[in-house]
Amino acid sequence: MLSNRPVVRSVLVAVVLLVWFGIASAGGMAQGKLSQVQTNDAAAFLPSSAESTRAAAASRGFVDTQTLPALVVLQPADGSAVTPEQVAAVQGWAQDVPGTALPAGSTGTWEAYLVGQPAVIPSDDGEALLVAFSLDADTANGLVGDDQRAAVAFVDTLRGSLADDLGATATGAGATGLQAWVTGPAGFVADLVTAFGGIDGVLLLVALGAVLLILVVVYRSPFLPFLVILTAVFALCLAGLVVYQLALHDALTLNGQAQGILSILVVGASVDYALLLVARYREELRHVESPAAAMGRAWRACLEPIAASAGTVVAGVLCLLLSDLSSNRSLGPVAAIGITSAFLAVLTFLPALLLVAGRRSRAFFWPRSPQPVADEPGASATTVPDGVWGRLAAFVGRHARPVWVVTALVLCGCAALLPMLDARGTSQADVFLTPVDAVAGEEVLTEHFPAGGVQPVVVVVDQADADEVTDVVRSVDGVAAVVPFTGADGAPGAPTDAPAKVVDGRIRLDVTTDAPSDSQEAVGTVDDVRDAVHEVAPDALVGGAAAEALDTQRASERDLTVIVPVVLLVIGVILMLLLRSVMAAALLLVANVLSFAAALGVSALVFTHVLGFPGADPVVPLYAFVFLVALGVDYSIFLMTRVREESIRLGTRAGVVRGLAVTGGVITSAGVVLATTFAALGVIPLLFLAQIAFIVAFGVLLDTLVVRSLLVPALVHELDRRTWWPSRLARRTP
Repeated sequence: MLSNRPVVRSVLVAVVLLVWFGIASAGGMAQGKLSQVQTNDAAAFLPSSAESTRAAAASRGFVDTQTLPALVVLQPADGSAVTPEQVAAVQGWAQDVPGTALPAGSTGTWEAYLVGQPAVIPSDDGEALLVAFSLDADTANGLVGDDQRAAVAFVDTLRGSLADDLGATATGAGATGLQAWVTGPAGFVADLVTAFGGIDGVLLLVALGAVLLILVVVYRSPFLPFLVILTAVFALCLAGLVVYQLALHDALTLNGQAQGILSILVVGASVDYALLLVARYREELRHVESPAAAMGRAWRACLEPIAASAGTVVAGVLCLLLSDLSSNRSLGPVAAIGITSAFLAVLTFLPALLLVAGRRSRAFFWPRSPQPVADEPGASATTVPDGVWGRLAAFVGRHARPVWVVTALVLCGCAALLPMLDARGTSQADVFLTPVDAVAGEEVLTEHFPAGGVQPVVVVVDQADADEVTDVVRSVDGVAAVVPFTGADGAPGAPTDAPAKVVDGRIRLDVTTDAPSDSQEAVGTVDDVRDAVHEVAPDALVGGAAAEALDTQRASERDLTVIVPVVLLVIGVILMLLLRSVMAAALLLVANVLSFAAALGVSALVFTHVLGFPGADPVVPLYAFVFLVALGVDYSIFLMTRVREESIRLGTRAGVVRGLAVTGGVITSAGVVLATTFAALGVIPLLFLAQIAFIVAFGVLLDTLVVRSLLVPALVHELDRRTWWPSRLARRTP
């Protein structure tokens, strides 16, 4: 990699550092703006063939402007009925909201972003008020003020105005005696964006801080950990720069989940690859005087396993391109960009950092700076190192069959818990792990108003079939009301006597469900509505928010059945080419699939009986599979490439013992680092990320400490030369 000529080497190091500092300068700004190019609307992820997507397209002809409702729910703090004075105060406040100035940095008022006038609706029981604001859906995604999305800024404005002008908040009441919550689609979007806001700050700080502590323990040096962390940060800057430009120009769809996973993948992979490179560099510094020569030898030795590892993960995540959901399809390239950035940073920026001090570069390892020692001919080829890993390797070699049998049985027992995982989907309210205004407001809304009236199920049907469809929909359990859409202005649930609006011979029916539109109960009702409607009108289209959730869940279930076999096939081919063996590739795949099933089984037990989670989204097992199999097989690759090298010299059984002994420490450190970085996702208070954090962190530790340390080496020892079938691994005399 690096020239032995001091002048050329110094110039090369300087150029590499300058290039990377330029990338960091531009990428740091792009990383901070990733949230501006996020899309967190589930409807935007669905394929055009989905029924809810086609229903949305058909229903656009019935309205001049698509809207995003922001709902304010108010009730007396003492539980009494709403008084006329309170109604008047709320009406006055609602009329003033459109004239409120936009956030600092923008000119104008919110009137330009609202459709129609806000409507104040009392509940039938007289104990609550509903104020419905309709944001223009097209402008709601635009930026206002300090680069904040308009929908989020408007919700913030409502909450601030309620507290300042009415003295009404979720936790207390002022002079009006009212409590207030902002909910509805806009409220949920705002709270979701706020939760994802921790990705740029809290998540990275927690991940980098935890990794730094681990590296200090591993390296026992005050300097080296910071070089590794700096490499990870620069890799993240490169990834952020590329992803930002692609998302800005609509080449991919970025959501908050993908951004969080990108940060964790880049940090984890960068540190993993750096551990391998630095460990080999330290080893070579004991054999040569020149740090540059040591780095050259270490770089060449690490290139193949790191490239194989990165290539395996990239190939695995790119299989997500086969998904029906654009959010899943885009995660593939986003993750691939992150892994590639980590690969480039570790093999270019980190070596340049380690060599920037010239012959004094050994000082980075202080106080345990490696010094050249006399080689002991033959020792490295035949001796199993002392220490914990040497003793474990010897134990596995002596008791190979009992080790793999017991380990496999334990993993199968954990995998047997897999049916406990309920991955049929969750309500939007269940997504948040901490109390948020939108969820609390929806509970109050459901108590006093028709829950499904905010975002009704939409049925677009030929006018001739409208009466029959109306009758069959009304007979479906979970349906509260069915009314034709008239096009008249009004808030959700407001009555109207206007005639049904007809567009191209079709009318639109708005179906109110008993359950909130973002709940699993409403999703089940939509499924029943579709069955009933299609029996009498096969060409009718059923859409709406609950239908979009149903189509998203079905697309995720389809993705699981399609993508999993492709991932296994792709990774299997890579392993066969890398190890030049069908048997070894099959062994690693079976071991890692068993490890994945065990991790998911234990996770199901923890989610259900320890953490009390309400279920999981269907995409959770898909993401867990892709990341665990692709990342988990990495550690087996690191092990087996060394085992193959040692087996050529010592024979397979002796080779696997020595391979496990010499790679145990660094690979275990890499696994702990990656598990720690994924566990950091748990600081974002969202159900999906918490579940992914636990499954992948636990699964990586299971792969590192059990599969790679016990199951795989014991099986290789048992199979002996058959491991390398159909090739014959020719043994060379040391």
